[in-house]
Amino acid sequence: MNYQATKEKMQQLRLFGMMETFENLQSNQISELTPDQLIALLVDSEWESRTHRKTQRLIKSAGFRYYAGIEELDYSSERNLDKNMLMRLADCHFIEKGANVIITGSTGVGKSFVATALGYQACMKGYKVMYENTGKLFTRLRMAKADETYLKVLAKIEKQDLLILDDFGLQAIDHKKQLALLDILEDRQMNKSTIITTQLPINVWFELFEEKTIAD
Repeated sequence: MNYQATKEKMQQLRLFGMMETFENLQSNQISELTPDQLIALLVDSEWESRTHRKTQRLIKSAGFRYYAGIEELDYSSERNLDKNMLMRLADCHFIEKGANVIITGSTGVGKSFVATALGYQACMKGYKVMYENTGKLFTRLRMAKADETYLKVLAKIEKQDLLILDDFGLQAIDHKKQLALLDILEDRQMNKSTIITTQLPINVWFELFEEKTIAD
């Protein structure tokens, strides 16, 4: 076996995980492995490497403001978090079902952290995620209409398995924002999942909308 030629072929085939493990194996270690064991070791290394790279791409693409992990959540009584529910949400089956999550609470209780932690968990399970501050998203959509890229932005949002709308309801939702929100949520209803964080109880959401028909 030509060691250097094998490494070069792995590199050309972009089998980087496999190549790294192959480089780290000593000749005596290789001789101790059966052909089946050697192949399994190299394939597992490549699988893990590709899974890791994919996860990192998904996390980068999601646009999170910071790292948040499920294991770092604080379940102290004043935060009123249901640990059992969060553990169920962490398995991300709600995304498979196209279900939605609403996280409400006063300022500073960690709504954004919980949503981001669920977003990271979704990325690690291979789902496409987009994190958006709701106010900034409305601004971006307004600019997209001006430069005629609105449909392109909507198409990108529609492709996401999970959309996180953070800080919903901090500002009144005028007619143009209402139509944009309707465009986003209609495409996702019963098909893709959305997490919404807000300081406002759900029973006052209706008051945010100028157009009550769209609010309905």
